[in-house]
Amino acid sequence: MNGFNLGDHPHRRYNPLTGEWVLVSPHRAKRPWQGQVEKSDESVLPEFDPDCYLCPGNKRAGGKVNPAYRDTYVFTNDFSSLLIDTPEGEIDESGLFVAKAEQGVCKVICFSHRHDLTVPQMTVEKIRMVIDVWVHEYEELAKDELINNVQIFENKGSMMGCSNPHPHCQIWAQQSLPVEIVKEQKQQQNYYKKNNRTILSDYLKAEVEKKERVVCSNNSFVALVPFWAVWPFETMIISRRAVSCLSDLNNQEKDDLADIYKRLTIRYDNLFNISFPYSMGIHQAPTDGNNHPEWHLHLHFYPPLLRSAIVKKFMVGYEMLANPQRDITAEQSAARLHELTEIHYKNNPN
Repeated sequence: MNGFNLGDHPHRRYNPLTGEWVLVSPHRAKRPWQGQVEKSDESVLPEFDPDCYLCPGNKRAGGKVNPAYRDTYVFTNDFSSLLIDTPEGEIDESGLFVAKAEQGVCKVICFSHRHDLTVPQMTVEKIRMVIDVWVHEYEELAKDELINNVQIFENKGSMMGCSNPHPHCQIWAQQSLPVEIVKEQKQQQNYYKKNNRTILSDYLKAEVEKKERVVCSNNSFVALVPFWAVWPFETMIISRRAVSCLSDLNNQEKDDLADIYKRLTIRYDNLFNISFPYSMGIHQAPTDGNNHPEWHLHLHFYPPLLRSAIVKKFMVGYEMLANPQRDITAEQSAARLHELTEIHYKNNPN
């Protein structure tokens, strides 16, 4: 088509990390944030909730009592989705009914003793403590020969299935490699074998030069809306140095990860003046005992909100049955996020 451009015409975008495609229809939503903007009724949370099973000193659902912790606190999930003592076994009936036992462990990391805080409201110093715990848990779990992948993730907000507002994340460490990790590993391995450098090194260099999808950055990390983003305000945080896992970060890089984690999530909250929901996941090298120079540390953020505090995107119809699709382009959402202040809306007199 003569005159084709990404801002006006339907097109597909390729995700080199997974090998998948997303359909983009920019002509359907040229001005996605005009019109009525609804605000949600946010409840005011107390610093301590006697009924919260994550607050210090309270009894958890499984009957154990939390210590009087002040900063971070880690424990094995009382209702883990994976169990370390699952007996080995499998079934295979003609290749049609196939199942295999899965062993693993699930942990919870409380970010703070404060029930009313979220990451964008924490200090960089306190967030750095969380990152130190991430590193420690990744390294300790990697020592177990049974554990081949450590997935650290944060679900923020009830819209993302978070049942408790107390600031926390989870770790699911397991025997096999999850589907998304397998896809990313294959693509990164192929690229590294061909070019002798990570795919995200080249991708990040190109994005920094273009600037149009960069949200914010510091000396060690860049937060951007990926070219192939599916969710309206999806972002990635990518390390400037090609490190394969959290353990490879030096102290300055850990500080900078805390800094950009806070700055990006402040922008999220400021987008619609709410505590912005999302699922965040850290993608890093598997812990299978092999060297993984192809892996490049990055964090994915998948937020569901589309146009306001209560209007969200659903995966329905075509997207469930055929192909992910979006109307707002990655460039539009990046510009929207980039323009926002890094003063949290609750602290902004304007």
